[in-house]
Amino acid sequence: MKTAHPAAARDLERRLGGRREAKAEELEEIQAQLAELSFRDLKGLVVRASPSRGAKILRLLPPERSAALFDALGAAHQADIIRALGDDKVVNYFGALGAEDRVALLDHLPAEIADRLIRELDEDDQKVTGVVLGYKKGTVGRRMSPRVPVVTPVMTVDEVVEQLRDGVDTLETIYTVPVVDEDRIVCGVLRMRSLFRAAGTDKVSELMESPSVFRADDNLEDSARWLLSSGRLAVPVVDDDFRLLGIFTFDEANDVVEGANSEDSARMGGSEALRKPYLSTPVIRLVRSRIVWLLVLAFSAILTVQVLDVFEATLEKAVVLSLFIPLLTGTGGNTGNQAATTVTRALALNDVRKSDILKVMWRELRVGLMLGSVLGGLGFAIATLVFDLNIGTVIGATLFLICTFSATVGGMMPIIAKAVGADPAVFSNPFISTFCDATGLVIYFLMAKTVLGI
Repeated sequence: MKTAHPAAARDLERRLGGRREAKAEELEEIQAQLAELSFRDLKGLVVRASPSRGAKILRLLPPERSAALFDALGAAHQADIIRALGDDKVVNYFGALGAEDRVALLDHLPAEIADRLIRELDEDDQKVTGVVLGYKKGTVGRRMSPRVPVVTPVMTVDEVVEQLRDGVDTLETIYTVPVVDEDRIVCGVLRMRSLFRAAGTDKVSELMESPSVFRADDNLEDSARWLLSSGRLAVPVVDDDFRLLGIFTFDEANDVVEGANSEDSARMGGSEALRKPYLSTPVIRLVRSRIVWLLVLAFSAILTVQVLDVFEATLEKAVVLSLFIPLLTGTGGNTGNQAATTVTRALALNDVRKSDILKVMWRELRVGLMLGSVLGGLGFAIATLVFDLNIGTVIGATLFLICTFSATVGGMMPIIAKAVGADPAVFSNPFISTFCDATGLVIYFLMAKTVLGI
């Protein structure tokens, strides 16, 4: 087993990064160095490299190791490397992928390249890839593997083991085996643990368990999160008549959830998720991933400026009010963000559904009232000591109202977003901060006009 050699990896990164074309003897040295690296270091080398350098590394590796390394990359990164390779070698990489991974890669490729790669597959691979391509993006069917063993309740353990042994190189998983009847309707699942415990003559019907299944048109992210939380290694995928179509594995679910979490984290921070490693992403793509959100937030911030303009006369009469603007807007934004982030995560884990909006609103209203009572009480005491009772009353009452309003709105917005088909993460930190800033200032100045009579 090869161990990690960080210094060797850094040296290779430097040598591969040179602009001049390497000579034959130098390429042999690089190949020897690559052979000494662990798979983890190799992957790190490709992830940190540009697509053209990543393609160069793949060319220098033995075919089997090169294909395994290509398979370990993300679909968007694979697509860039395929464009950089620009030769028939990509067909070998493409054919070595599972059907669900091929489809994920095809989604990132131009149509003419995708068509050429599909045509180069053998008939069987074309068929299973076509099955997965037939389902909409964002559904379980789009990420399932159609390569599953056909096991029936009347088979014996010995027969099942023999069948799994024959197909071990092509099947997606052998740890969870769907059991189907003569009409290919799923009637159970057989786990590897049960198979090992049984005698060779035992029937599958005596060992199988009641199945949990996904339908092919089920939401992909929701299903993936459920699978990860269930402790299962795989779940059969069926059509509307409960007939077996394929299997959805833990590995695929983990990739889906990791991608969704990255996207949510990016959007909460006011940008779009990168589809490939940071260092191999062109600078122009980094700019594109951020500029749209910055423009949206800049226009949203105009609301705050407009509010200040409307209440300019109020500020002129009580200049002291301007001292508390950062405190109040920050408190409102942070309170709304906390509520939105909590509810967004609850939606992702299926702890909260769209139908729970009134329950969430009532719960966040009470949380906001409690937070507002604590912060408002402190604000009242400090502002009264430093200034006077009227200013203390304005600050205390405003903090109380802002916390209550922001928590309630922040908790509701992700559910409303999901109800209209938008990503709940879009309505998290940046958007809610701007919204709560503007509404918080309105509450503040209205309270000041009421209490101070200005």
